[in-house]
Amino acid sequence: MTDVQEFRITLTVDDFDAAVRLYRDALGLPEVADWSSDRGRVLLLDAGRATLELFDEAQAAMVDDLEVGHRVSGKVRFALQVPDADAAATSLVAAGATPVAPAVDTPWGDRNARVAAPDGMQLTLFTLGEEP
Repeated sequence: MTDVQEFRITLTVDDFDAAVRLYRDALGLPEVADWSSDRGRVLLLDAGRATLELFDEAQAAMVDDLEVGHRVSGKVRFALQVPDADAAATSLVAAGATPVAPAVDTPWGDRNARVAAPDGMQLTLFTLGEEP
């Protein structure tokens, strides 16, 4: 068995500055390192604890239908827990994201908002509901 120490996702983006404004500045992911050089630009941002969630096509369609009304996301979608999904979506849209759908209350009690980053990556911003 492998002892995984970190889950890191690398995004190759068309507009590096727009991605920095969205993920670091608007979303507030702290900058851990800047390894940029004359060969390319790279920032490492701390996104907190990571989990890997696997969906089959039926589940992906159900979540898209719930959050957006129809199937829109690709094979990869980020889901980020935030204190206030509505406020986070508003902040990200002001920083260049595109609204995908208004926030919804899920059957499991969370508040979810969907936006698309300037590079097209779909982000579900979720706020946990009250524990029953």
